[in-house]
Amino acid sequence: MGVITNILHGLVPILLTHGLVALIAYCLRLYMQGQKFKKQTDETGKVVIVTGANTGLGKETVRELARRGATVYMACRDKRRGERSRNEIVEETNNQNIYVRVCDLASLDSIRKFVDGFKREQSQLHLLINNAGVFWAPRQLTKDGFEMHLGVNHLGHFFLTHLLLDVLRKSAPSRIVVVASRAHERGLIQVEDLNSDHCVYDEGVAYCQSKLANILFTRELAKRLKGTGVTVNAVNPGIADTEIARNMMFFQTPIAQYVAETTLKPLFWSVMKTPKNGAQTTLFAALDPDLNQVSGVYFSECSLKQVAPVGCDDKMAKWLWAKSEKWTGISY
Repeated sequence: MGVITNILHGLVPILLTHGLVALIAYCLRLYMQGQKFKKQTDETGKVVIVTGANTGLGKETVRELARRGATVYMACRDKRRGERSRNEIVEETNNQNIYVRVCDLASLDSIRKFVDGFKREQSQLHLLINNAGVFWAPRQLTKDGFEMHLGVNHLGHFFLTHLLLDVLRKSAPSRIVVVASRAHERGLIQVEDLNSDHCVYDEGVAYCQSKLANILFTRELAKRLKGTGVTVNAVNPGIADTEIARNMMFFQTPIAQYVAETTLKPLFWSVMKTPKNGAQTTLFAALDPDLNQVSGVYFSECSLKQVAPVGCDDKMAKWLWAKSEKWTGISY
């Protein structure tokens, strides 16, 4: 009995310590889930496009829009994965008006084909959610030769949005939501090397530049759409447990993937939102009736937030706009 008692005496402090740590981690996780969009709206009859819709925040956004009765076009690079997600959402919500269409934001030709197909099927578009994104990926180029972060996160959505502006105007009141990030605060538009062709490539720098581009695009587009009934706002979803980091160099080997699943994910579990909670500010910007006349601003945690000073540079926003028009071959 003495041995057992000694063992128990040794275990109790350890168990209490672990229990306290677990409780703190759980409370922190609850706090980090952020604000929720709680207003109930009926989106029946509304036509929506969501990019990057087969996983993560995009999928959760589609799920909620489907639950509210919207007709949703899931713009996905991978049709097979898109159909799998679509079937799950339809079964859960009983909304059959959910469609998967191929749209690879790393290809201007794919974007153009997606828009042409959409316009053959629909004459209205009430909500465009530019959600898809590349995060901290090793240097790659899009099919048109753009650095991947800039090409997908900014230029792809810039091109898609412009091709849809006519139907958005015709469907007004309508909204555009641009999923940005707090990373814009650390961004800098590399005027002399926007495509990262001549610098020592840094994935983080490229990503932050693309997120700042999202903010500047939103700001400039809002000015150009003033009076049309089309609003455009940017959102910060926060840090969510999604697959967005799958392209990071660190996760490219089986060993690294194992470490991520067994060590890093549990370690960061308490500070990461679920995908559902990460989608809340997007839904707020997309659906809140009080935002009908609000445009050109930035939301985080379902509230208005001030962007970083670099995101208020109107001269840079105009320069980036002109450069984006030239590179994508369109004119406003």
